[in-house]
Amino acid sequence: MSLRVWDERVLPRLTDRRLSAPELDGLRSAACTGLTGRVLEIGFGSGLNVRWYPAEVTSVTAIEPSDIAWELSGPRRASSDVTVDRAGLDGQRLDLPDDSHDGALVTFSLCTVPDPLLALREARRVVRQGGRLHVLEHGLAPDESVRRWQRRMEPLQRATAGGCHLTRDLVGLLEASGWEVEQREQAYLPGPAIARPWTYVYRLVAG
Repeated sequence: MSLRVWDERVLPRLTDRRLSAPELDGLRSAACTGLTGRVLEIGFGSGLNVRWYPAEVTSVTAIEPSDIAWELSGPRRASSDVTVDRAGLDGQRLDLPDDSHDGALVTFSLCTVPDPLLALREARRVVRQGGRLHVLEHGLAPDESVRRWQRRMEPLQRATAGGCHLTRDLVGLLEASGWEVEQREQAYLPGPAIARPWTYVYRLVAG
């Protein structure tokens, strides 16, 4: 199997299965809480956040590079009262007006964006003054013993998981891109210690 077939045809389906785990439901619900109006979602994926959009969300502008993931999201979009329009493939370059959205959402996607600073700066441009960015991501762990394994495993992770990084500092990235972190929760997901390089999760709200 070629790497292109793996990335384009197989990985989106595996990602949908892995990230639809019930233990992530509470985190997704919490990440979406507080969103209102017109929302930009970078890395829409297979629509796993759709069921958690608050009633105050009126529409979602979806940025998603994978056609397979977009197809997988079809039933979830169809069952929602929120209109979701796909408006681009690349979160680093948004063909959207300045100050055109009330908020933004990104979940388990910044790890694969080649330049997350560009994507976060684009979100900052598109979200109006006073709007909020809601983030749910895995990333750099606080324990040096885990960080060592993250650094060791990252080349393999990037090669097999669509460019996914294990060592991104989400708080640092947000601050460097012009966002101010207002709410912050960080913890390992429940599970065995051997999984910790992949399971340190950040839930952040920035304005």
